[in-house]
Amino acid sequence: MESYPRIKYIEPLANYRLFVIFDTGDIKVYSLAERLQSEPFKVLQDEQLFNKAHIANGGYGVIWNDEIDLSEYELWIKGVEVSKVSELVEKVPAF
Repeated sequence: MESYPRIKYIEPLANYRLFVIFDTGDIKVYSLAERLQSEPFKVLQDEQLFNKAHIANGGYGVIWNDEIDLSEYELWIKGVEVSKVSELVEKVPAF
């Protein structure tokens, strides 16, 4: 069984997207826009609920409540890579 990086940080973004940093330093943005039309994700159209996204124990996914979650696999495979943390740090000027 293949192992995927675990989630270290998650931030809900506008337009039903998630900003995700994995334990490898990879950064991805995952859009839930298409999934909002199907169960059980329809309820996430409520932005207050969507914004309650948090990391599951051990970084193995993102959860909203007992019925709604996404695995780290889903976010890793279908997320769009933005950059790596190390690359972002290099771009930030030292103070």
